[in-house]
Amino acid sequence: MNENLELEFVKELEKNQNIIHKVCRIYTNNLDEHNDLFQEISIQLWKAYKTFKGESKFSTWAYKVSLNTAISLFRKSSKNINTTSVDFAFIQFKYDEYNEEEEVKLKKMYQAIHQLNDIDKAFVFLYLEDKNYTEIAETLGLNEGNVRVKMNRIKTRLSKIVNS
Repeated sequence: MNENLELEFVKELEKNQNIIHKVCRIYTNNLDEHNDLFQEISIQLWKAYKTFKGESKFSTWAYKVSLNTAISLFRKSSKNINTTSVDFAFIQFKYDEYNEEEEVKLKKMYQAIHQLNDIDKAFVFLYLEDKNYTEIAETLGLNEGNVRVKMNRIKTRLSKIVNS
């Protein structure tokens, strides 16, 4: 693999690793699962990077790959993550430790989010990332009208869960 491509990928991954951490936070329940999922998403991003054409922002593409990886793994394994071994010389990048203390205020909301199905979690994640309905629709491959209706239903359901 081209060393410049690897350096470019590592740079983008470092800039956007919080996207992956947030996906991991929504789809996992403990630090070990979080770290395993982070590694698996990173591997899937790397494997797919040569197909990234830059037609969208790296962050939008990373959301899509991250969410698809998390949803696929959890559907296949019933929340038991199996990681994939990839044989390549991966350049080390600066890994920012995930600080769960920063998320304490959101604990109740995350507990409610964990009760949602995998697809609804993806909607909430993108919404919490301040993505507009157009960006959510693009990322999830839906039309904007469907996204608006679905988000309203999810908000109502989360409100009921949090306030019960």
